Amino acid sequence: METSEILKKVRKIEIKTRGLSSQVFAGQYHSAFKGRGMAFSEVREYQYGDDVRDIDWNVTARFHRPYVKVFEEERELTVMLLIDVSGSLDFGTQKQMKRDLVTEIAATIAFSAIQNNDKIGVVFFSDKIEKYIPPKKGRKHILYIIREMLDFQAESRRTDVRQAVEFLSSIQKRRTTAFVLSDFFVRNDFLQSLQICNRKHDVVAIQVYDQRARELPDVGLMKVVDAETGHEQYVDTSSKKVRQAYKKYWSQRQAQLQDTFTRSNVDSVSIATDEDYVKSLMGLFKQRNG
Repeated sequence: METSEILKKVRKIEIKTRGLSSQVFAGQYHSAFKGRGMAFSEVREYQYGDDVRDIDWNVTARFHRPYVKVFEEERELTVMLLIDVSGSLDFGTQKQMKRDLVTEIAATIAFSAIQNNDKIGVVFFSDKIEKYIPPKKGRKHILYIIREMLDFQAESRRTDVRQAVEFLSSIQKRRTTAFVLSDFFVRNDFLQSLQICNRKHDVVAIQVYDQRARELPDVGLMKVVDAETGHEQYVDTSSKKVRQAYKKYWSQRQAQLQDTFTRSNVDSVSIATDEDYVKSLMGLFKQRNG
């Protein structure tokens, strides 16, 4: 993609998503993802009922009277976007490609984060860690992230969510809010890694999908190509049996994925390429506030 074309696209995405994050998500994001950590604020004299574990022994020794540390909730968050850049994201039969939808959702979250004075970082992943952008604040940083999302070329076309969540656990020592944006077309189990990661951090899963992945159209013989492996095969979509089997396969896959999120205590939402993602994100935020 030409640099001028990328900049034009970046600007378009900024105008749309920045507006959304300030109008639609004002307050919703803030209350759904408030700082969970506790930061040391000040010391004061010990009062009856205070926790003895909060006594500051240095100050107590200096003044010969017990003093306790006072903590307050940390408002500032570190937000990490774990973005799937594998081959299967280059697909879309409705309004847009899955990759375009992921970019818009990620940009909306990013602008919501900086309005809340949060830092934002990104991990691009396939079946390996493709690129890591450390968390920073500011519009300039977000525009750089959007540009990368539009122009990034992954080395691998396969997906491994486990790699992404394990990487997050290893690099982020402080509690982080992490959004995993993917179609979750995975061939291996990532339940254990997700459980471990969500105990340390606050993980939210955002699945993007195309309606054609859910239901095959009745259009006769159709060539289907696996975007991650390159495997090709012909499918007779005029067969009701074939269409029903495919629908059943999709339902089973979704049930398994939902089970993984439930068992990991991870909030999740599924958004189709022809759906209003704003509505879906608002639903997710309200669910967390509820």
